[in-house]
Amino acid sequence: MEGEGEEPGGHGGGGGGGGPPLRNLCCRELSLLEFPDRYVIRSVDPDAPDHAFSIGRSDGLVEPLFEDLSSLTPSRVSTIYGVLGIIRLIAGTYVLLITSRKEVGTHLNSSVFHVTSMRFLSCNGALKHSTSQEKRDEAYFMSLLRTIESTPGLYYSYERDLTLNLQRTCKLTEERMHKPLWKQADPRFIWNHSLMEELIENKLDAFTIPAIQGSFQSVQFTLKDSPARITLISRRCNRRLGTRMWRRGANLEGSTANFIETEQILEFEGYKSSFLQIRGSIPLLWEQIVDLSYKPRLNIINHDETPKVVERHFRDVMQRYGETIAIDLTDKEGDEGRLSDAFAAEMEKLPYCRYVPFDFHHTCAKGNFDNLQLLYDQIKENVESQGYLLINTDGEILIEQNGILRVNCVDCLDRTNVTQSYMARKSLNLQLQQMGAFSSSECISMYSDIYEKFKILWAEHGDEISLEYAGTHALKGDLVRYGRQTVGGMIKDGISALTRYYLNNFQDGIRQDALDLISGRYTISRSGPSPFQLNGFESLSYLPVASALIVGGLTMTTFTLNQVGRGTQHFISSVLWAGLTAGVVALVKANGKQFCSRPRLCSLL
Repeated sequence: MEGEGEEPGGHGGGGGGGGPPLRNLCCRELSLLEFPDRYVIRSVDPDAPDHAFSIGRSDGLVEPLFEDLSSLTPSRVSTIYGVLGIIRLIAGTYVLLITSRKEVGTHLNSSVFHVTSMRFLSCNGALKHSTSQEKRDEAYFMSLLRTIESTPGLYYSYERDLTLNLQRTCKLTEERMHKPLWKQADPRFIWNHSLMEELIENKLDAFTIPAIQGSFQSVQFTLKDSPARITLISRRCNRRLGTRMWRRGANLEGSTANFIETEQILEFEGYKSSFLQIRGSIPLLWEQIVDLSYKPRLNIINHDETPKVVERHFRDVMQRYGETIAIDLTDKEGDEGRLSDAFAAEMEKLPYCRYVPFDFHHTCAKGNFDNLQLLYDQIKENVESQGYLLINTDGEILIEQNGILRVNCVDCLDRTNVTQSYMARKSLNLQLQQMGAFSSSECISMYSDIYEKFKILWAEHGDEISLEYAGTHALKGDLVRYGRQTVGGMIKDGISALTRYYLNNFQDGIRQDALDLISGRYTISRSGPSPFQLNGFESLSYLPVASALIVGGLTMTTFTLNQVGRGTQHFISSVLWAGLTAGVVALVKANGKQFCSRPRLCSLL
């Protein structure tokens, strides 16, 4: 389950301190030059002035460029800030460009940027020679690319690989530090891993930027007259990218949906510390197909490979992170209870992992956040023995983290974020005590201004992670921000829940196709039949028709009811319209799955 540039053992490597400067940098600022036959992307970075490559506007041919362009006059010149990759469709080639960015902080003395806008550059002049079916297919694929252009939560650095946690970065070998950024990176956490392939093949290392999807949040404060900073970095795994309802559980290789590594880094008086946690969907084969109901039924897929899938997942986690504590926050009743029971049964077969069930909704009912102490009491010895990374002022590693907490609920969003923030706070207290900033009786919650910043940091992190997977901000954000539920928070949660319902039912099928396309999970064939003909592509959505009938029926029923006093005919009309409306509602409910947005390119597993 490894790839190029990836080291087994999530914390391991060679020697080094707090992240030495990297020698192979990416171009920070670029010019896009438009010519009639090609596009040219050229570095205007003083540190890399001679780097350039071209893309043919008709054939999409990518070539490193060494010729002098001073005698040529482009029709247009624009500034871009990076190239995230290249994808080839049926008839065209499309280059993903960073068109605007925002500096959001630093990581190990290197600037970190948030992608605020990007666009695909179209090189599809050959499309005019395609068949009508190829043009229709290309148009749908291009609509998926437009969806990708609004992808949230993308971060990168021109100087520093963000995919490696601090413990692995500290142990980079001298040889590996001399490699391009994409070779230093962990392929699991490179969002644009598949898109970079053509840049790599053409040896365009200076243009190859490994980006992460997740979150990068940082807050500075003063603790006992000394400056301090907490940075929160989350890295989403690309092995099972997807949306909330269309990527659940694990695939046959043991990779899970919404698998994210979250790292909390503390910097104080020259010391650095890091605490890692992971989250990921329950690693069984299961699904939850949208059908217009508010909460679709969970379906556990019976498969002979299920025990091996669970084992593959946890062996991979242990190989990378060490001792693993699996915290399951799902309900113990209903559909969640069945899923939790199936998970517990499989975990009994893995003596090397500790499984800890904790019914979050029952134990923390009515927003009683402090009851998470009951969970912490169960795992306190494990958390303290697993430790955290601690680096002294000389860059020497004093303590290493040798295990991991793996937290899940059903979505691995709201309950998971509340729980991880609690565990991170407990670890932060231990780190500050070890650094000598706190006595054994002190904790961060005793410093209200710092504690408020800490809670907001985790709440904003939770919102961003949720936006990427579910399309809305996190629910239960008040529990993280204030430790209690507020009226305003309940209203916000209600709006977010309704928005999730709409997106899950009517938008996420298209978004799932887009993710399958750019992640390389779906491979385009230029010689085979149309994928939409094979997979029953429906060009017409019946939902607007059904909605119009229901609204029209209700309107006519109301109108005729108001006329009932004028004669029997109006009463009969009211009954007929009410019956027609009820029939349409029953039809829609019985065939809910047919009215929802569904992925068309790949199977669920």
